[in-house]
Amino acid sequence: MTGQIIEPPALEAGTLRVIPIGGLGEVGRNMTVFEIDGKLLVIDCGVLFPEENQPGVDLILPDFSPIQDRLDDIVGVVLTHGHEDHIGAVPYLLRLKADIPLIGSGLTLALVEAKLKEHRIKPYTLTVREGDVERLGPFELQFIAVNHSIPDALAVAVRTSAGLVLATGDFKMDQLPLDGRLTDLRAFARLGEEGVDLFLCDSTNADVPGFTPLERSIGPVLDSVIAKAPRRVIVASFSSHVHRVQQVLDAAAANGRRVALLGRSMVRNMTIAADLGYLTVPDDVLIDYRKAHDIPDDKIVFMSTGSQGEPMAVLSRMANLDHAIEPGPGDTVILASSLIPGNENAVYRVIDGLTKLGANVVHKANAKVHVSGHAAAGELLYCYNILKPKNVLPVHGEFRHLSANAKLAVDTGVPRENTILAEDGTVVDLRDGVARVVGQLELGYVYVDGSTVGEITDADLKDRRILGEEGFISIICVVEAQTGRLVVGPEIHARGFAEDDAVFDAVKPKIAAALAEAASNGVRDSHALSQTVRRTVGRWVNTSYRRRPMIVPLVIEA
Repeated sequence: MTGQIIEPPALEAGTLRVIPIGGLGEVGRNMTVFEIDGKLLVIDCGVLFPEENQPGVDLILPDFSPIQDRLDDIVGVVLTHGHEDHIGAVPYLLRLKADIPLIGSGLTLALVEAKLKEHRIKPYTLTVREGDVERLGPFELQFIAVNHSIPDALAVAVRTSAGLVLATGDFKMDQLPLDGRLTDLRAFARLGEEGVDLFLCDSTNADVPGFTPLERSIGPVLDSVIAKAPRRVIVASFSSHVHRVQQVLDAAAANGRRVALLGRSMVRNMTIAADLGYLTVPDDVLIDYRKAHDIPDDKIVFMSTGSQGEPMAVLSRMANLDHAIEPGPGDTVILASSLIPGNENAVYRVIDGLTKLGANVVHKANAKVHVSGHAAAGELLYCYNILKPKNVLPVHGEFRHLSANAKLAVDTGVPRENTILAEDGTVVDLRDGVARVVGQLELGYVYVDGSTVGEITDADLKDRRILGEEGFISIICVVEAQTGRLVVGPEIHARGFAEDDAVFDAVKPKIAAALAEAASNGVRDSHALSQTVRRTVGRWVNTSYRRRPMIVPLVIEA
């Protein structure tokens, strides 16, 4: 993973090219492009959620530039499951070409279609289930059941004239899944007998030893916490975690409580899951949120979004007392989710805020209220031993996860030179059972900011961080056009730097002296004089206050 930009060669006939567009070096933006015989297949198209150092950003998309001029060559987009980091960018891809076919399971496509409806896009879809085989151009696709923290997840085997590729999507090997749908290791074994030329494997928990605990171990814990809660219970989870919502509904029913769903995405997704039969709602348990105030505090459970500390999600607004429900002493808040890397500070800030309000906050660190949806090292070892892949490309994870996954592959006998540690934009060609890196594309983040897509740059975010952390200073000076002599000002205004503008009295003589010196050296250009003012104020602020605010000088000729 050098990051050096290397232009890949023209693709030879009979060679399969694989380009991860997103999901490597990060937990999100999962998207991989396959190319052979002039046709493209896309697996997943997800978003990444912004971190604290990306103020104002709503979503981060994969960089579509490698395929933007070849949309007509895309035979389909396969969606392995319905999580945002795998489907969230689909509307933005279909804005470019609305009739690209979407292929996925029933629940996955229902969640995508609801999302696309908000963007006024009616997609062309093909519903598949485990065991199905479909041909799209030069790609033959076989779909395999895997379990994850959302129902109906699928791995996909891609057969081409260049070889067989298996992409797991997100998966684990829960041996007692809540819905009875096991990861199909028999299908994996058959693929292993056939010969897997390239294995794209979920890496998220590759550095976690052992096996991921069973989902059903969570139910009794939730039941116990809810049973002991003296007042209201608020459970925060991902809005697509059908199994967790099912467990909360069952625990509430067992303890004589009603459940109100909070958050637009939570209500939308659970309505879809219930309509399709993936969520079983006990009689008289669900209640409309607007009627919840009529229920006694010890008879209600709120199921909300916001388990990752998202600023605008329900739980964060509760912690900030910016929601109709204000947590207080005696209330119990359960965070039923894992921490996505990068969200730790935001989540702990919400936990602190809720604790200050007197709520009892139960989370993964102090109770077994969540298990991961990703295979741990022990499960991955089983997969490698079953599949015996010739080549391995770890995907879906930060570099430490990818590296740990690669080590597991090597431990099970995959030659180290056949284990590819890649990054977004790495170009891998597969031919005659050999996978090798042939190029590295330059890919960036594409930011969604309100209604704009891709217009905000890293430089804009840097300016936002400076404004948010260091403040803003504007300086207006009027100079005589012929001599450059200062005739009015400097007039200095600041925001977020100091309460009293009188602090700038000390720098005003320095500005006047700097302008006079520039004028004596024959400098007349207003831009050059503005830069002189910027440097003078910047040095003074840094020396006197150890700050680096945004400085905007304006020099006007009179």
